[in-house]
Amino acid sequence: MASKGEAAVSGAAARVGRYRWVICGLLFAATIINYVDRQMIGVLKPTLMADLHWTEQDFANVIIWFQFAYAVGYIIFGKVVDQVGARVGYTIAFVIWQVAHILHGAAHSLMHFAIARFALGIGESGNFPAGIKAVTEWFPAKERAFAIGVFNAGANIGAVLTPLAIPYIVLAWGWRSAFVITGVVSFVWLIAWWTLYRTPREHPKVTEGELAWIEQDPADQVQKLGYGAVLTRRETWAYALGKFFIDPIWWFFLFWLPGYLYERYHLDLKTFGIPLAAIYLVSDMGSVAGGWLSSRLMRAGYTANLARKVTMLVCAFAVLPVLFAESLSSVWMAVGVIGIATAAHQAFSANLYALPADMFPRGAVGSVIGIGGTVGAVGGILMSLYVGVVLERIGSYWPLFAVAGSAYFVALACVHFLSPRLARVDMSH
Repeated sequence: MASKGEAAVSGAAARVGRYRWVICGLLFAATIINYVDRQMIGVLKPTLMADLHWTEQDFANVIIWFQFAYAVGYIIFGKVVDQVGARVGYTIAFVIWQVAHILHGAAHSLMHFAIARFALGIGESGNFPAGIKAVTEWFPAKERAFAIGVFNAGANIGAVLTPLAIPYIVLAWGWRSAFVITGVVSFVWLIAWWTLYRTPREHPKVTEGELAWIEQDPADQVQKLGYGAVLTRRETWAYALGKFFIDPIWWFFLFWLPGYLYERYHLDLKTFGIPLAAIYLVSDMGSVAGGWLSSRLMRAGYTANLARKVTMLVCAFAVLPVLFAESLSSVWMAVGVIGIATAAHQAFSANLYALPADMFPRGAVGSVIGIGGTVGAVGGILMSLYVGVVLERIGSYWPLFAVAGSAYFVALACVHFLSPRLARVDMSH
């Protein structure tokens, strides 16, 4: 149980300042934009396939180009963010992905779309390395999973907004205008980021008390550490293999759910918005709840090892009912089952994202996240190839939901086998 001293420190933190949550709000907003831009192709899948005469395999190939770029970009931005910091690194990533997003509106062929998606993948890959680097700079260990859960919830808000807002833009001005309008408006965020973000020690809005709260953890290595220093560590691969198994499931939900609702329940651009929004609204609550649960367990005196893994195990069981999604005749029953699965994914993911900061010094966090993101994107590529083949040859989503239902147990087993105690890594040798 938490001691009186810990409760007093927590109460003091509430009194001395909360500017760190403004930073978390900026990360939340950026992640909303990131996922609106990412998910638009999924929402527009039936429209694009009809307008540009794509097959299921064509659509899968466009997604694969995004994922390939995402894999490459994660490695690049993991290193860039460690070298230049979250403020500059996030700026570079944001500009790349917004320009690429706008250029989708000029695409007239499969190749044009593939090029635009590749550029989008490069830029969007910087969102989480930069965001988690910022959380590592601004939050103590006991708050990180919750902070990550909050800003990661932006993914779900973006996924909610996309099917609700984009169809109206498309129906009014066409799908090309939808890319241009959302891209131009999003640059407002960049102005806010550049204006408001500094490191805690450089920020005039941070009080001495809040700075002490942020820096309460034992000092670690501050020198920047490259990929060579972390590639051979088991702990790096505990995180990376976790990403390999769960990232493809989220991307399957993100890119193929609109098509699934279109084919299985005969919904279209005008009617699948509310069911999709409901799924991601439920998943939004999961993201915050997963971060809250492990942070609450840690505040109660449990180790990060137990808190993270117990939370992830609960999430893995919560995903299991998605195995039966294909057999449900009611669209709202399917929405409930898939919504719980996506919520559990986000809760699992919030805790997985916290592991690099739990195990590694600050100078290595970006590199570890970069490796994990790349490995996760490779898993996503393999999943997209599998989805394309299954839908072309079998025409059923059941094998895809079967993979989704089992992946989280495999991911947690990898994490536990490679890092049984989530012990801090000594990078001095």
